[in-house]
Amino acid sequence: MTRQSGLSAYVAVTAAYWAFMLTDGALRMLVLLHFHTLGFSPVQLAYLFVLYEIAGMVTNVSAGWVAARFGLTSTLYAGLGLQVVALVALAQLDPGWGIGLSVAYVMAVQGASGVAKDLAKMSSKSAVKLLAPKDNGGLFRWVAVLTGSKNAVKGVGFLLGAALLATVGFVGAVWGMALLLAVILLAVAVAMPAGLPRGRKGAKFSEVFSKSANVNWLSVARVFLFGARDVWFVVGIPIYFYAVLSDGTEDGNRAAFFMIGSFMAFWIVLYGAVQAAAPRLLRAATRPEHELVGEARRWAIMLFLVPAILALMAFLSGEPAVWLTVTLVAGLLFFGGIFAVNSSLHSYLILAFTRDERVTMDVGFYYMANAGGRLLGTVLSGVSYQTGGLALCLGTAAVMVGLSALASGRLRAEGTPEVAT
Repeated sequence: MTRQSGLSAYVAVTAAYWAFMLTDGALRMLVLLHFHTLGFSPVQLAYLFVLYEIAGMVTNVSAGWVAARFGLTSTLYAGLGLQVVALVALAQLDPGWGIGLSVAYVMAVQGASGVAKDLAKMSSKSAVKLLAPKDNGGLFRWVAVLTGSKNAVKGVGFLLGAALLATVGFVGAVWGMALLLAVILLAVAVAMPAGLPRGRKGAKFSEVFSKSANVNWLSVARVFLFGARDVWFVVGIPIYFYAVLSDGTEDGNRAAFFMIGSFMAFWIVLYGAVQAAAPRLLRAATRPEHELVGEARRWAIMLFLVPAILALMAFLSGEPAVWLTVTLVAGLLFFGGIFAVNSSLHSYLILAFTRDERVTMDVGFYYMANAGGRLLGTVLSGVSYQTGGLALCLGTAAVMVGLSALASGRLRAEGTPEVAT
């Protein structure tokens, strides 16, 4: 594979991933805000995303083997195509259905979307390991660009979803996104250059489960890191902001949608920007791998302090207040910056720890853990908010970050002593 063909393949994969994540972010806001206005409780809203995360766990395990067996382009196209099918199916939702049937139907459609998302993600992240230059921190830079830009695009998707819901409505928004993604899938399929591996027939499913202690401990750290984000991000904060910003009228709801969507979008865009800058922030080009391994624990400990302090403030406030809302906005943006460095380090380390011949397997296993963390956070988001309000959401996030820091402390660089815990 020449450098030119590798770069062309990287650009095509990144463009496809951007398109997918734009619709993924928009769909999450559409579903959350639309069904909240229909009267769904926090726990019912969390249920809507449960199968999405379960499907992601199953998909990541099997997708690593499928990609190793049939090639990365096959899993990328499958992810894009399945997302189009999921969007079309969601447009068929009948407003006359009862809550039980609506929840079950949306859960099933979200499950298909979860499969699609993780097929596309695993394909894109694995491609970086194979295509990126390895010298002078090249792998970390390319991973950071892909991951950071993806999250910036997803942040725009959050805003797009809220804006579409307020302007063209739920059904019109879903149909529009399905059409856009179908056109992009066709364009990428026609223009995709050579450069990605086509798979090997001897790949065995049992190879998916890693024997590397580093891969396994990093996966555990990933579970709790992303659980700590989603425990407040999925249900708690959007519903809290809705209660603060909307007066219950149609105009009030529309204004609240835009403001909530804008905050969520800005948070994700900031997160993506810091992820992309993480190699420079950490001086990765001039530091040995064992130092970057140690940074994973240090940054997780810094992250722990943010939700712990915010949880205490929410508990002392007792009820929504202007000072609390302003503090939450500032604090969660700060959380996003530190979280981004943690996430970027993890995304680099999984590729540094794996070998080329196992990349799809280890990346699939690692993102199964990622989906498991989102599943845990999603369920706890609805349960904790309904049980103990925002304070319990944020307190749970702090505990989960602490567990992630403990797991990160078990990582070791090749040929060096275990990192001190």
